Amino acid sequence: MTQTTFLREVKDAVTPRATLLVLGVVVLQLLFIASYVGALHHPKLRDAPFGVVSPAAVARQTVTRLDRLPGSPLDPRAVADEETAREQIMNRDLDGALVVNPAGPTDTLLVATGGGTALATALQTLTTTVEKAERRTVRTVDVAPASPGDFNGLSSFYLVVGWCVGGYLCASILAISTGARPANPRRAMIRLAVIALVSIAGGLGGALIVGPVLDALPGSVAALWGLGALITFAVGAATLALQGVFGIIGIGLAILLVVIAGNPSAGGAFPLPMLPPFWATIGPALPPGAGTWAARSIAYFRGNDTTGALLVLAAWAVVGIAVTLAAARMRERGGEEPEPLPTQAP
Repeated sequence: MTQTTFLREVKDAVTPRATLLVLGVVVLQLLFIASYVGALHHPKLRDAPFGVVSPAAVARQTVTRLDRLPGSPLDPRAVADEETAREQIMNRDLDGALVVNPAGPTDTLLVATGGGTALATALQTLTTTVEKAERRTVRTVDVAPASPGDFNGLSSFYLVVGWCVGGYLCASILAISTGARPANPRRAMIRLAVIALVSIAGGLGGALIVGPVLDALPGSVAALWGLGALITFAVGAATLALQGVFGIIGIGLAILLVVIAGNPSAGGAFPLPMLPPFWATIGPALPPGAGTWAARSIAYFRGNDTTGALLVLAAWAVVGIAVTLAAARMRERGGEEPEPLPTQAP
């Protein structure tokens, strides 16, 4: 009798639906571990865009030698002069450049720690080793140095992670409070409007914290504000869309895309040339990666090369809005009962 009662309580406490959700959590947990460890446990350079400045004959030899390094750490190409190399680094076309001095044994390595301290350090270590084999030395010049308050160049990444978290948490709370799927397009529009207001506030708050308050990032506060609002809204709209189609499971899918796949591939701790191919490929297409690239460009590269990242974020926002509204219309046409409005106690 006691055993029967206990089994009944277990069934009541852990319903089949709850069991499936718990299994989903376990899957997300394992994917989290696999994604973060897989992306970050063994960083090494792969095809980093790299310039070589030297007389023509020497440039060809140097480019060939660098291109044949084991593991293909660099994607070298000849550059006309040092000024052009600096400009291409600031435009984010190159991650670094070697300026060969034909009149002496010391060459100059141009890097940009603002684009990621780990990447600049890896380029310096590799170049020093290559130069030593040629009985040459190298001095390093930082073209776009990271702010003294931006340790290891990670502030941009953490800022974007905060904005992403705000986006999917806001959408999740709005959905769970009265049902994961909006019952009609009007309610879906209200949720989108709320996320837009939260995005504006969160974008401004984040830009002020990393700028005037903590002095962690240089760059335009207004530009970072706009970026933060776009990132937060894009993630929030995408989360609403997933919830509109899949219900509460959509929250798990949002975490899968933004946290599990997006964060380790964002180029935060290790920029894209240091990530395994899979993560380096998907990173720029996900909000954390696009956001981190744009934030670093605003902070350290005069806002250069942000168009692609902003288009990615805008696409997430537009598709999120469209799918959210489409899902609401389909549910309305399907004749599903509307969600009950909260009533006040008499």
